[in-house]
Amino acid sequence: MFTVTVDDTAVQAWLSHIPTNVQASLETAVYELAERLRNHVITDKLLGQVLNRRTGRLGQSIQQDVTSSSSSVVGRVYSSGDVPYARIQEYGGVTAAHVIEAVNGQALAFMMGGKQVFAKRVNHPGSHIPERSYMRSSLADLQDVIIARLKDAMVEGLQP
Repeated sequence: MFTVTVDDTAVQAWLSHIPTNVQASLETAVYELAERLRNHVITDKLLGQVLNRRTGRLGQSIQQDVTSSSSSVVGRVYSSGDVPYARIQEYGGVTAAHVIEAVNGQALAFMMGGKQVFAKRVNHPGSHIPERSYMRSSLADLQDVIIARLKDAMVEGLQP
């Protein structure tokens, strides 16, 4: 599992002294923003902008939650950790050489050089996977919207 965290201790210190109605307004805004960010990751980034959906497992792993205390309101959008390729797609990386063997059938089937190939096992040479950020790029895409909504939530909370 991995998360993208934006940490601002000055904001957290300020939040520990804000009125209850401002915190309630921020909680509502953070929930809305977390949901919007999650939807942007799934419906935009994972359906063509960055990756092309194959099974839907990565999209199904994208979760959101909001927690609140007297000193913070935290919204998270994260991959639940049950999709092993989530991290390498986000950050890029290298896979080691390894053997791939048929597990659910008698042979592996794949295309090579325009021809169908069948094999009981293959020696995969490893791969260099380029960075294909779907989480961090989504956060960057919505940065201005997030800042504006949080400012509006503070003003709304200060209204009588």
